[in-house]
Amino acid sequence: MELYIHIPFCKKKCSYCDFASFPDQEEKMEAYAEALISEAEQQAPFCTEDIQTVYIGGGTPSLLPPKLLDHLIQRLRCVLPLQSSGEFTIEANPGTLTEHWLQTALRQGMNRLSLGMQAAQSGLLTVLGRIHDYAAVVDSVSLARRCGVANLNLDLIFGIPTQTIADWDDTLRNVISLSPEHISAYGLIPEPGTPLTEQLNHGLIQLPDPEDERTMYDRAITILGGAGYQQYEISNFSKKGYECRHNIGYWTRIPYLGLGVSAASLLRRPDHAMLSEMFSAHPDSSEFRAVNPASINEYLEMIQSRNWTLRACSVIPPEEARFETMMLGLRMTEGVQEETFIKQHHLSIEQAFGEHLSPSVQKGLLVRENSTWRLTRLGMDFQNQVLVELLPDE
Repeated sequence: MELYIHIPFCKKKCSYCDFASFPDQEEKMEAYAEALISEAEQQAPFCTEDIQTVYIGGGTPSLLPPKLLDHLIQRLRCVLPLQSSGEFTIEANPGTLTEHWLQTALRQGMNRLSLGMQAAQSGLLTVLGRIHDYAAVVDSVSLARRCGVANLNLDLIFGIPTQTIADWDDTLRNVISLSPEHISAYGLIPEPGTPLTEQLNHGLIQLPDPEDERTMYDRAITILGGAGYQQYEISNFSKKGYECRHNIGYWTRIPYLGLGVSAASLLRRPDHAMLSEMFSAHPDSSEFRAVNPASINEYLEMIQSRNWTLRACSVIPPEEARFETMMLGLRMTEGVQEETFIKQHHLSIEQAFGEHLSPSVQKGLLVRENSTWRLTRLGMDFQNQVLVELLPDE
């Protein structure tokens, strides 16, 4: 089982961000931390096995004062079955790290740090609304290493308005020079309602040509691969043995508990009667999803009043679970193994999807090798086409 904890506080909202993150809300940090502890206490019955990975994301978790971070993790360890040897990631933004914060996080079990580098060019970071520059990335990496961080991820974004292929090559060279154990490289997706999308809609900025963006992705695979970073998922690369276990858990649909604003949970059907009424209409289902409110005030109200009607909760029908297994599993370069699929869903991939597999196979987007289905290199570029073919019939 996995645990995700959402910290919604940030210094400044990035122009492309549609996550639940809020600047100028620091006065709510203590109440929020206590609410997280209370939610963990109330949700503990769903943790029927040890928690193997922990991920604290945001927002900007590195804005939590060290004393509050220390208190939060200590209390969570008392409430939830956190495995001491599991992977424990915390996100941070360059320029917000201090030696005290890092030492506190490491003492409390953090063994993986994820920094949002995004780009090496100040102009592109300004387009994204980031508060740091590349020098802050270098300083933060250096500080993290001095404090003993041995597993570091750096996030990158390509397809940024005004970004050129030369810019992207320069960013890749710079990230390699910092020698992180893991690199995530995501194509920018302009989300509705964000300032960046508004600028695009008004013609104030323009996305790179789609062919240039595809070239950037190809360059990431080639350049990072040449530097010893193995691509194990569409957007993720790592040195051998440093794949992100937490994200692999998501892609293989390991149950997870999400705590905090907007956090989602994927949980197995409980033995007790807590959700028996919800499952009565879906007797053949074994999983449910829950999503917390997206505002801090609503979340605090839900926890303080134990008003769980504020949380969106739904049973996952078997056909939807099967589709999710393919949608997420095909993100990984190793694909979806037939044996694993049968174990989870009690039928084969061919039995589940039948003729829906054929169009993608014929187009060279999807292949079966031995007992594994995976995307081809071309299929990685057109993953959505494959998934559309696999969507459950209405």
